[in-house]
Amino acid sequence: MRKNCKRYEMMLYLSFPVTMFWISNQAEYFEEYIVKRKREIFPPDEKMHRKELEDFKERMRDRKERRLLKRMALEEAEKD
Repeated sequence: MRKNCKRYEMMLYLSFPVTMFWISNQAEYFEEYIVKRKREIFPPDEKMHRKELEDFKERMRDRKERRLLKRMALEEAEKD
């Protein structure tokens, strides 16, 4: 009886990864899930969205430059 249980247990241990591998390599699954998910994460460029992103980058550059200039001014004041 114990040997029979071990066989079923081993069959379960081996069938689970094989089944998962088979499911994840289905072309339909790839098309339906992966491609849709990729399009959600990286949507096609929209002009308005792109402009907002460029404006944000420019504001961050200006902010960083102001901080750098302020730090340099403080260092100059400390030297004098």
